[in-house]
Amino acid sequence: MAARLGDLAETRDFYRDVLGARHLATFEAPGLLFSDFAGTRLLFEADTRPAIVYFWVDDLEQAHTALEERGVAFDAAPHRIHRDEEGVFDNPGTEEWMAFFKDPAGNTLGLATRRRP
Repeated sequence: MAARLGDLAETRDFYRDVLGARHLATFEAPGLLFSDFAGTRLLFEADTRPAIVYFWVDDLEQAHTALEERGVAFDAAPHRIHRDEEGVFDNPGTEEWMAFFKDPAGNTLGLATRRRP
């Protein structure tokens, strides 16, 4: 996963201290940062386009509240993004709910879950 970097230390601290990722390594030159989320490794690379990373959660409201308490500013409250009538992403008729925020480098992050209406 590549994502645009701002300040390496600020990005490292946000993913480690706010989102709970394990910091693996930082290489100032050429501007690389590696983080791990329970076996999913993210590479943050300087001078690349912004990325969107989705974090799947079981309880969207609880995760939203917990991150707000850590100082995360969300673009909007959790809301329905899509009703999957055909079952393209999951069971037909389920809804996808999300809440979006940004990391210090300007990458969009989303909390996501699926619900039955």
